[in-house]
Amino acid sequence: MKTIQFREAICEAMSEEMRRDESVYLMGEEVAEYNGAYKASKGMLDEFGPKRVIDTPISELGFAGVAIGSTMTGNRPIVEYMTFNFSLVGIDQIINNAAKIRQMSGGQFKCPIVFRGPTASAGQLGATHSQAFENWFANTPGLKVVVPSTPYDAKGLLKSAIRDDDPVIFMESEQMYGDKGEVPEGEYTIPIGVAEIKREGTDVTIVSFGKIIKEAYKAAEELEKEGISCEIIDLRTVRPMDRAAIVKSVKKTNRLVVLEEAWPFGNVATEITYLVQSEAFDYLDAPIIKINTADTPAPYSPVLLEEWLPNSNDVIKAVKKVMYK
Repeated sequence: MKTIQFREAICEAMSEEMRRDESVYLMGEEVAEYNGAYKASKGMLDEFGPKRVIDTPISELGFAGVAIGSTMTGNRPIVEYMTFNFSLVGIDQIINNAAKIRQMSGGQFKCPIVFRGPTASAGQLGATHSQAFENWFANTPGLKVVVPSTPYDAKGLLKSAIRDDDPVIFMESEQMYGDKGEVPEGEYTIPIGVAEIKREGTDVTIVSFGKIIKEAYKAAEELEKEGISCEIIDLRTVRPMDRAAIVKSVKKTNRLVVLEEAWPFGNVATEITYLVQSEAFDYLDAPIIKINTADTPAPYSPVLLEEWLPNSNDVIKAVKKVMYK
């Protein structure tokens, strides 16, 4: 094993897959000459050249369409958005073309493409740069949605996403690019659609994903001091969701808290809540609690932003509530 940064894990995954398959290429704003806005493609232009690492104009709709069209001629593009907030400019191409090509062509064309970049808040970036759209894309049949939280998961899942014959939305976080973690020296992949129990527990299940899961870890450490044992499930993939892992855990702990950095209406936590009440209702010893951001655009003020975002104290309160403590 070696210890590398999250951004390095992303770069390694893309580079290894580009060496393995000449049909894979990377395009996006500043991915080439600048080595990526967050240095996630550092050195790739030097190795692969400007025909496979392509700087684009600031035109998300345009280069998303070019990349999607190229899948129909045998290519496997990786499209980087500087932030998924900017993907809204190209969302027509993602939802109306990438997600539907296979069905609307009667299976004549597949669409092996990865759209990747940062999601959710990253500090004081304002309301239009601090949004989580995982549930938006997950609501679209034909798309797979991956949100890793560690360098190990990021590399293994990105390699699987690049090899997948369907379009994959691969969502990262600006606040995780500097995170360090152990990654195997050799070749490995992680299957899409498989959650992981990051912490075994017996009293309550906490389901989360992405950078906000760190708040669950902090809460679990504090709760352990009070004799409360938390089981933490990292979804890793939002769609397809590992429903069996969630239900199995809830049947063991009999309580569920879902932590998600997204607005509270109609989100991933809502889907999980419905899943558990429909498949494990008789095992629940308390109502399910879901923790989300406040139901407003993200504030710029650091004081308000701290209140807007879920944190470990919110998780502790929720766990104690389902424990009737």
